[in-house]
Amino acid sequence: MRSLSFLLVSLLCACQPAPTTSTTSARAAEAQPQTSSAPAAPATAPDMPALVPTLRPEVLKRFPHDPAAFTQGLQWVEGRLLESTGQVGESGVRWVDPSTGQIEAQAPTPSPQAFGEGATFLNGQVYHITWQTGEAYRFDQALQLQETYAYQGEGWGLTHNGQELIMSDGSAALFFRDPHTFKVTHQITVTDGGQPVPQLNELEWADGAIWANVWMQDRIARIDPQTGNVTGWLDASALADEAARTASEQGRPLTRDDVLNGIAYNADTGTFFLTGKRWPVLFEVQVSGGE
Repeated sequence: MRSLSFLLVSLLCACQPAPTTSTTSARAAEAQPQTSSAPAAPATAPDMPALVPTLRPEVLKRFPHDPAAFTQGLQWVEGRLLESTGQVGESGVRWVDPSTGQIEAQAPTPSPQAFGEGATFLNGQVYHITWQTGEAYRFDQALQLQETYAYQGEGWGLTHNGQELIMSDGSAALFFRDPHTFKVTHQITVTDGGQPVPQLNELEWADGAIWANVWMQDRIARIDPQTGNVTGWLDASALADEAARTASEQGRPLTRDDVLNGIAYNADTGTFFLTGKRWPVLFEVQVSGGE
């Protein structure tokens, strides 16, 4: 996702705040006559929302990450990382050696006026979206442009489930798209305890679930792709704190725009790679808790 200063006007329209408790229901309850009867019994278990577990990242390894990369998308692909970056004039897609952080190949976002967003690799093709330009691109594995698609609304994060592309737009909605046409096939609304979760950003598919960064938060939602329900929250605040300390020690302190954003899953090891915008470090973590 983009910088705060760049987002000021758009954010008022794009973000959908979680609804509050219905005033009608509250006022209806207040209007009930007072009686001397015994108070109602507390709600039974089926009436109470299930508690969403907190997941913890155990850091296994730390790797260097390009501190100039305004990370928008991240995916593990056969031993290397596909990363997309943002900012007008700096946006693009790249292949990165995870052990060194070195760029092996890269291509700029085709429109020079575009603010690059998420990217994903599916069936030998790299897909890359833009924030407000309404364009998505398909590259081959060598990052040569193959096709340009048009879509309505904003683009934030992108992943896939092996058959369909899955895209976020900064709201609580996730859009499933045909990779051949980029047309929306269906969508879900992400909720936690019945409340929408807006500002969904970078996405990753892992173990049959969608994992999503929430912009400006140090936590990642694990989402049921059928229902949209959040089934867990990964608390990455300790990683954000460490990244901030490391950046300061290196003389490049993070700004408020340099938030957690970047999730890649290695199915062979069951581990995640996590980073953020302009973070100098990439974490490999094992996620535990809340099974």
